[in-house]
Amino acid sequence: MGKFIDKLNQLYRAEVQPLGFRTRQPTLSKTKIQLVASVTQEDGNLPECVAGADVGLIRVSRVSGGAAAVQKASRAVPDIPWGVWLKASRPKAVRQVAEMGADFLVFPAATTPLALLEGKETSRILEVELSLGEGWLRVASELPVDAVLVTSCRGDFLAWQDLLVFQRLSDVLTRPLLAATPLAVTGSELQALWEAGVSAIVVEAGASQPQSGLKGLRRLIDGLDFPLPRRREKTRPLLPSLGVKAGAETYESEDEDEEE
Repeated sequence: MGKFIDKLNQLYRAEVQPLGFRTRQPTLSKTKIQLVASVTQEDGNLPECVAGADVGLIRVSRVSGGAAAVQKASRAVPDIPWGVWLKASRPKAVRQVAEMGADFLVFPAATTPLALLEGKETSRILEVELSLGEGWLRVASELPVDAVLVTSCRGDFLAWQDLLVFQRLSDVLTRPLLAATPLAVTGSELQALWEAGVSAIVVEAGASQPQSGLKGLRRLIDGLDFPLPRRREKTRPLLPSLGVKAGAETYESEDEDEEE
């Protein structure tokens, strides 16, 4: 399992500190939403493009070019994990994923062949769209993936409907939840996403975005208070009761006593 997924699992589980004289773990006392900077293969000056990000993510259209892109990014910015975001792939090419050397892989549910299941060396993050519907999104928790990334069909702003879906998914998923957000996301939106169960945000960086945008977002996150995620009771289906309610039985018995 990759470094990024390990970090997400720490945030997702948010284990309570043990009682006694043990030293407190600093990772949980400084919990913050993770910032993932998404760039393209063509973007140059990667240190400047991803400055301030916790994780780098390279968008690739062909698996064959992914390995070279990961190696280039890892040499340019070696102090953060690097992942690959597959936009399109073929069954034969997917088998090369394990050779990329990426810390994790993001892949779309609609266009990625099941041949990807053959490679277990790289952590897998399933990309799904909000338009898929809550019922299908909930099934993602049962699939052999390490996390789920939810993208919006709008992409330029967050709506209340997005927050509703994130809240619902965090209640039923047993995997860390990521959200694709605009680079101009606000502090109140970040805290709302965190409270809804989102452990990381993915923003578009690179040459097409202002270089000051990602640095400003880093400063914004560092200045916000992100409390430990509250533990959630996973939603279970409610089964109908086949017996008579206890209250009804008591009421009937009392009526019978009065008639006698």
